[in-house]
Amino acid sequence: MATEDTGEAHLLIVDDDEKIRGLLQKFLARNGYLVTAARDAAHARRILGGLDFDLIVLDVMMPGEDGFSLTRDLRQKRTTPILLLTARGDSDDRIRGLEAGADDYLPKPFEPKELLLRVNAILRRVPKAEVTLEPPKTLQMADIRYDVTRSELWQGDERIRLTATENALMRIFAAQPHTAVSRAQLVEDLGRGDGAAQERAIDVQITRLRRKLEADPKQPRYLQTVRGAGYMLTPD
Repeated sequence: MATEDTGEAHLLIVDDDEKIRGLLQKFLARNGYLVTAARDAAHARRILGGLDFDLIVLDVMMPGEDGFSLTRDLRQKRTTPILLLTARGDSDDRIRGLEAGADDYLPKPFEPKELLLRVNAILRRVPKAEVTLEPPKTLQMADIRYDVTRSELWQGDERIRLTATENALMRIFAAQPHTAVSRAQLVEDLGRGDGAAQERAIDVQITRLRRKLEADPKQPRYLQTVRGAGYMLTPD
């Protein structure tokens, strides 16, 4: 279980293997962590554009940008601890990973319990953040506000309840405001199957979400349709 020292830390799992990604997500969630998953470096970058994490568990061998490159880039901008996973266990790769800025290195295959112990150990080493009076990061849409940090939608003091899919869509849009996201990309980010039926299902979810965001859902101001490009969130 996550200890009192670590609390309900938020972890980002980045692995191109869907099976491993799902198993790690479920295992770490059962042990008290809040877990978000990304399928590759590009997906991770989009998520990191809108959310902060307590630790990143990052696979090295991925198509496109590999874990070493992503680690080096993130380390220039963030102090978030990074635990690298790889099928390569030789000393040269371990050194390369640590030189890139990783905090620890775990070769595959590994026992999930060992991963959990390493995650706990890394988080215990992280200095506790000082309590500040800064407001949480929010996106404002007239009298509606979206708390990016907590993934919550509010109207004044009243919380607006979101379904799991609506919440996932808000996280995707909040990570890249004022940027159009295609229906195909939304289907992929939500982990849905391919096909026109899934894209039409996205249209239905957007319609429902607009009812919670817009004063006039038929004339949307904040969740706009961009002809030929998809949907875009345009907060104030």
